[in-house]
Parts: sequence; C-alpha cells; structure tokens
Amino acid sequence: MRPWTPPLDNGQLTTVLNRLRRWTAFDGCALLDDVAAVLDDVPPAEENTTELAERLRGHLARLVTIAVASEAEQDTAAAQLVLRARALHADSLPRGRQAAMAHLRRLGWTVNELHDRLVAIRCLKEAV
Repeated sequence: MRPWTPPLDNGQLTTVLNRLRRWTAFDGCALLDDVAAVLDDVPPAEENTTELAERLRGHLARLVTIAVASEAEQDTAAAQLVLRARALHADSLPRGRQAAMAHLRRLGWTVNELHDRLVAIRCLKEAV
C-alpha cells in the first residue's frame, strides 16, 4: 500500500487559503442599495462614482460566478445577461461626469436585471 499524499502542495494550499481569506459572502441588500444609488433620480455625488463602479463590478462578478456555477446560462435570458455583464465588467469608467453616470447606470441596470433573472430561475433567493 502506498503512503497517503496530500492532494495539494504548499503553494497550492497557500493559494486556496489566500482566496478564502479574500472571500466575502454575497450581500443582496448591499447589491440593492448600490443599484438604487445609481438608478435613483438624483445621481450619486461625483466623488462616489469610482467607488460605486467598483462595487457594481464586484456585484456583476459575483452574479456571473453564481450563474455559471448554477448552470443558469442554459436559460437564454440569463445567458444574454451574463454576456452583457462580462462586457460591462471589462469596460473602464469613462472620463467626464455624463459618460461616467451613463456607464454607472448601465452597470446598475445589468446588476439589477441579472439579479432578478437569477431569482426568477431560482439560482438565488430574493434579497429582502
């Protein structure tokens, strides 16, 4: 009988540990708060634009990961939203207040629509 060997070496275990340390749980309430902030009739303050864009990109990344892991892409609408989310996630925040706000609103709508679709096809529970 061969002696047992661990499935991962030290470097791989360190990588897993670091990823676990950086992991944060999905927060549907924070997602909805950020979506509301960018889709409200009153635009967010200019100094919050970059931070909101980063948080919305984070929401998109989490939602896409959830969609892929739960095989939601078999749903045509979800698959289209995942493609849009990936494209928006890759786009940088444009310069200029109006262009940045337009980009934030696109991010917000995509986060909202993908979240709603994942709830509708039961990949996520509805946020309170």
